[in-house]
Amino acid sequence: MYKPSAPGNTLTRFGLWFLRSHAGQLLSLLFLSIRSLFSGKGNRRIDFHQIISHIYNIGIKSLPLILIVGTILGTVLIINTAGLVPKVGFGNFFGNLMVIAIVRELGPILTGFLIAGRSGSSLTTRIASMKVNSEIDALETLGICRIRFLIMPALIGGILAMLLANAFFCLSAIGTGFLITKIATFFLEGVFKIQLEWSSYFHSILVALRPFDFVVGFLKPVIFASIIVTNACYYGTRIPNDQRAVPIATSRSVVSSFIFIVVSDLIFLFFYILDYINSVKSVI
Repeated sequence: MYKPSAPGNTLTRFGLWFLRSHAGQLLSLLFLSIRSLFSGKGNRRIDFHQIISHIYNIGIKSLPLILIVGTILGTVLIINTAGLVPKVGFGNFFGNLMVIAIVRELGPILTGFLIAGRSGSSLTTRIASMKVNSEIDALETLGICRIRFLIMPALIGGILAMLLANAFFCLSAIGTGFLITKIATFFLEGVFKIQLEWSSYFHSILVALRPFDFVVGFLKPVIFASIIVTNACYYGTRIPNDQRAVPIATSRSVVSSFIFIVVSDLIFLFFYILDYINSVKSVI
């Protein structure tokens, strides 16, 4: 005779299944890294130096690439939408466009992609090489927690670096993109006929910005950085002791980070979809 399973058993099975899944393993690694920060073990001075090193390697070294991509994106957006100004009236058109496209969506996502492709892959390769060379085993033999020594500083440094990189990307797209557009307009006056002044442009962005945008601009980089670092450390520490597995782990780490960034951004969209629709209507 069929007996329906109890709700508790169903929840237990689901919990066990989730913990065994890739997302569950990443979440467990993230929580273990956060817990290790408050464990009292380790050297605070060493932790601080490692965090600064990760900020430099993940964030500071990525700024030239972020400047280029952000400037190109901002220039393309301004040039392609400037022709609509005479049709719809200026108002807050450029401000709403930049806030929606750069601050909320493309800025965090593209910054995450750039960090994952450049710094996430490098972190995976470094940790995987340590695993292959038995350096991680040597750390545990010496009584050093590998999560506290390797993953926790990378997580904190990655989050701080991602916040810095995202802010720099948005400023590059908004400010440097406008500057390049004005230069292009000056030298190619017959091609680009854009009547856009900095005071009106900057004022429209300030009017369009709201506290909600700053919250999104903070939460997305934090979540994306956590995804990138935990993916890099997960794949780096789980490879076999074979040097040929290092590039495979690196590519899987980057691809997995891309997928999780897109999925998490889609989840964000569900939380503010009504506000997003109203903002798009104001632009259109």
